[in-house]
Amino acid sequence: MSLHSIAISLHILSAVLWVGGMFFAHQVLRPVAVQQFEPPQRLKLWVHVFRRFFPWVWLFVILLPGTGYWIVFRLYGGLDAAGIHIHIMQGLGWLMILLYMHLYFVPFRRLKEAVITEQWPEAGKHLNQIRQIVGVNLLLGIVVIAVAAGGRFI
Repeated sequence: MSLHSIAISLHILSAVLWVGGMFFAHQVLRPVAVQQFEPPQRLKLWVHVFRRFFPWVWLFVILLPGTGYWIVFRLYGGLDAAGIHIHIMQGLGWLMILLYMHLYFVPFRRLKEAVITEQWPEAGKHLNQIRQIVGVNLLLGIVVIAVAAGGRFI
């Protein structure tokens, strides 16, 4: 297997797993958790879910730009030679990373603190902020995947 195929595979897998994880959390797990659990149990559940998912997201946040730029510079010869779809992916990808970093360092940290101190309304407020950011990132991720899949045909 060549370095090109490894880089492309890691890039695609990172994008699909990050966006797929957000889709599952936002569209499947969240509605079930709302139906099945009272706020204290639901908020604790989300803290544990995020503690398991976010290390993976950090890996994806490192792999995506790392492999992406490697591909651009090794296969395309640099950003000047890349198509518009690459620039769209790059811009939206960095926006997603920045949104994730804000989510991790602000509302997630505050959610954990509020759950530890059993401040349930405050924890709910922070979980709602996370839900909104994940919703935006999910939409951006779907657009990025669509652009990646069909962009070179523009």
